[in-house]
Amino acid sequence: MTAVERLQTALNGLGLKAVEARLESLLEQASKKEPSYADFLDELLSCEVDARRTRYLRARLQLAHLPFVKTFDQFDFGFQPSIDERQIRELRTLRFIHEASNVVFLGPPGVGKTHLSVALAEAAIQAGFGAYFMTAHDLVTDLARAYREGRLDRRMRVYLAPKVLIIDEMGYLPLDEMGATIFFQLVSARYERGSIILTSNKSYGDWGSIFGDPIIATAILDRLLHHSTTINIRGESYRLKDRRKAGLFPRPEEEADRQAPFPSPEILQNGPRRQGSASPRKTSAPLTAPGRSTNAG
Repeated sequence: MTAVERLQTALNGLGLKAVEARLESLLEQASKKEPSYADFLDELLSCEVDARRTRYLRARLQLAHLPFVKTFDQFDFGFQPSIDERQIRELRTLRFIHEASNVVFLGPPGVGKTHLSVALAEAAIQAGFGAYFMTAHDLVTDLARAYREGRLDRRMRVYLAPKVLIIDEMGYLPLDEMGATIFFQLVSARYERGSIILTSNKSYGDWGSIFGDPIIATAILDRLLHHSTTINIRGESYRLKDRRKAGLFPRPEEEADRQAPFPSPEILQNGPRRQGSASPRKTSAPLTAPGRSTNAG
């Protein structure tokens, strides 16, 4: 057995797969450049470190359940001039995560709220933070099911563990009483402990209609906005821009765009159809929320 073969056997036994795969090419480069022993060992181990980091990040991205991977470089800020790029640059420092602060993206459908949320999540994962993505409807449905099955506390830990929780599409569907109460409990549990990145197509003044109760809506907003950054996007939909260019979709009047950051109630009501939220069910144990009795259902 040659020295190289003995090295490959040792590397395989130690689980240093990346070094094993590149050993011969690294040895060949070393014979030509004649680096110092320290430099050669540094290059050898860096190969393994980089490979493990790549595997780690890939696993973290999969565990985050991101609907897609988008970066800030892929975002067309020129198409959305209402966005203050200085705010985005500040968010990209990830200081808000260290401070357990929140980020809320508001605006009509298609303006890039989810793209920016995913880009922040991707940056957080690259920096070593855990992240998890869910739509508001799926999150509340999941926790309501866990509550009915008597495992809410255990399931809630899934949404409390990551440093960054992304809640997408808040407001597309109203929540029933149980859903609103569970959402309040989640926001309260993460308050000043972990960051929430949230997107919504409704202004804060309309959140009473989302939760069916202005008292609980106020309590949620109080905790969500205490340490937070709000990005209000008042532009056109990316999905419709090509159709507008082709003359297949009418361009809204500029004056109307300036005055109304969100679609009219009629447009919201007839907008993207989503799967209906679960109907209220009676439960065996009470949930509590501000301004509500302890009798659930």
